[in-house]
Amino acid sequence: HASTPSGERALADDLEVELGYELAVAAALGGRLRAAIVADRQTGEALLARLGSDGGQTLVAGDTPAAADASAPVPGARPLADLVRGPDATAALARGLLAGAWVVDDLAAVPDAFAGVAVTQGGRAWVGATRELRQAPQGGSERVLAERNRRDTLIAETEVAAGGERAALGAVEAAAQAVAAAEASREAAERERREADRALAGAQESERRAAWLIDERRAAPDQGSSAVRRAQVEGELAAERRVAERAAREREERAAAIERLRVSVARDAALGPAAERLAEVLRGALEAVTVRVATIEEELLADRREGEGVAAELRACAGLEAQIQQRLRTCGDAVTTAEVRAQQARDQEAEASTELGQVAERLGLEAEPATEPLDAEAADGLRERIARLQRRREQLGPVNPLAKAEYEEAVAHVDELERQRTDLETALRELRSLIRETDRQIRETFEETFAAAAKNFEELAAHCFPGGRGRLRLVREESGPKAVLGGADPADEGAQLAAAEAEAEAEVEKELGEPEDDLGVEIEITPAGKSMKRLTLLSGGEKSMTAIAFLFAVFLAKPCPFYILDEVEAALDDLNIGRFLELLRTYRDRAQFIVVTHQKRTMEAADMLYGVSMGGDGVSKVVSRRLPQEALTEAEPATAAA
Repeated sequence: HASTPSGERALADDLEVELGYELAVAAALGGRLRAAIVADRQTGEALLARLGSDGGQTLVAGDTPAAADASAPVPGARPLADLVRGPDATAALARGLLAGAWVVDDLAAVPDAFAGVAVTQGGRAWVGATRELRQAPQGGSERVLAERNRRDTLIAETEVAAGGERAALGAVEAAAQAVAAAEASREAAERERREADRALAGAQESERRAAWLIDERRAAPDQGSSAVRRAQVEGELAAERRVAERAAREREERAAAIERLRVSVARDAALGPAAERLAEVLRGALEAVTVRVATIEEELLADRREGEGVAAELRACAGLEAQIQQRLRTCGDAVTTAEVRAQQARDQEAEASTELGQVAERLGLEAEPATEPLDAEAADGLRERIARLQRRREQLGPVNPLAKAEYEEAVAHVDELERQRTDLETALRELRSLIRETDRQIRETFEETFAAAAKNFEELAAHCFPGGRGRLRLVREESGPKAVLGGADPADEGAQLAAAEAEAEAEVEKELGEPEDDLGVEIEITPAGKSMKRLTLLSGGEKSMTAIAFLFAVFLAKPCPFYILDEVEAALDDLNIGRFLELLRTYRDRAQFIVVTHQKRTMEAADMLYGVSMGGDGVSKVVSRRLPQEALTEAEPATAAA
C-alpha cells in the first residue's frame, strides 16, 4: 500500500535503508517517500493534472544538485545518503535528495550556523536552511522500509534454519548408515560362526568314527585277510588324521575370524551411545527449528490479518467514494435541471420579445412601453385575439403537472437499481473467492488425509496378508448426461420457471468454471500367491481383513477417542483372529476399542468383559468382569473393551 494513489511506483517501493535508520530517512525526506517517480517534468505535470483536486507529489528521475552545506555538523556524524541502497535510478535520486543530510546523536550539539539537515535515529530533524525543527511520526511512511528490512532478516534466518535442518538430517542419515553397516557386519560374523560350528561338529564325528575303527582293528588277529584289512584301515586312519588336522587348522582360522568380528561388533556397540547422543542433539535442533518456523508463521499470519484489516478499510473507503459519486451525480443532475430551466426562461423571453416585435409591427407601434393607452378599437381586437388563443389552449387538453416529478422518481429508481447491481456484483465476486478458497482447502485436506491413509493401508495390508500387498488409489467417475432443457408448454408457468432457474445455474457454472470430475477411492489387495484382485473378487474372510486394514489406516490418519467394532472378526479363522487381536494390542494405547463379539479368543484378549444374558423370568442381566480370567465355558455374544 506504499504506492501512490495514481498507481505509479513510489520512492519507497524500491528504496532500502540500513536497519535502524528508517525513521531518520523518513524525517529527512519529509513525506517524499510516497512521491511518484516519473521520467521527466512533462510526465509529472500530466500525472498531477490527472490527480486533479486531490493533489499529489512527483520526483523527476535524474541527477539532483548537491546541497549547499556538505560538511559534517558535528564530529562522528554519518552522511544519510550512505545508508540507502536500491536500483541505480532510485538510489541516485534518493542520495541526491539526502545530500547534505547527516545522522547525529543529539541535535543540541548541532551549531545554529549549520545550513544542511541534521536528523537523529528517533526521527527528529533540524533543517538549517529553513530554520525548521520537525519530528517524524512512527507508523508512517518509514514502516515500508522497516518491514522490508524485517522481511530480509526473516528470510535470512529461515535460510540459516533450513541449512541447519538439512545438515542435521544429513548427520542422521550418516549415523543410520553406520548403524546399518554395523548390523550387516554382525550378521556376517554370526553366519561365519554358525558355519564354523557345523564344520567342528563334522570333524568331531569323523574323529569318533576313526577311533571306533582303530579299536575294532586292534581287537582282530594279525594274520590272514585281517592283516590286509588292518593295513587298509591304517591307511584310511592316516587320511582321516590329515583331514582332522586340516579341519583343526580351519577351526582355528574361523575362531580367529570370529574374535575379530566380535571386536568389530563391540566397537560398533561402543559407537551406539554416541550415535544416540547425536540423534538427541539433532532432535533438539529440529524442535528449535520447528519452534522458529512456527514463530515465523505466526508473524506472517499477523501480517496477513493486518493486510485484511487494511483491505476492509479500503472497501469502506470504496463505499464512501461510491456515496460521494452518487451525491456528485445528484448535484450534477440538479445543476443540469437548473440550466435547462434557465435556458427555457431565456427561450421564453426571446419568444416573448419576438412576439412583442411582431405584434408591434402588425399594430404599427414601437416595441416599447406606450405612453398613452390604446384606443377602444385596438383594445377590442387584442381582446378578441386573446380569446381565440385561450380557446386554442383549451383545445390542447389537460397537461400533466407531475411529469417532472415522475421523471425524477424514475431516475432515482434507476440509480437505486444501479447501486444494488453494484453491491450484488461485489458480493458475487467475494462469494466466488470464498468458494475457490473453500474448494482449495477441501482438496488439500483430502489429499493429505488420503496420502496418510494410503501409506498406512500399505503397511497394514502387509500385516493382515503376510507376503501380500495392497494399496489405495484415486479414480474418477464419469459424469452422467446433463439435463436437456426445452420441450415445455410456453403457457406452463412452472416449466418456464424451471427453465429460467436451469439457465441461471448454467450461467453460474460457466462463470465459476466447469466442476472437476468426482473422485473416488478404489481398494486393491493382492494376497500372497495370488494375482492382484479387487475387493469384489475376494472371499468373505479376505474382505473382512481388507475392511479391518482400511479401518485402521483411516484411524491412524485421523484418530478418534474410541471405536465400536460389531463382530468384525465373525468370518475370520483362528490365524486371522490372531492378526486382528495383534492390531488391537498394537494401537490400544492410542484409542479405546469396544468390540461386540462371540469369538472366545477375542473375549479372552479384552481388558474388560461385559456379558448380557436372559434369565428364566425374562429379565436381562449384565455381568462385568475384569480380565485376565479363567477359560470361558460359554461362547455367548459379549462386548469386549480393550
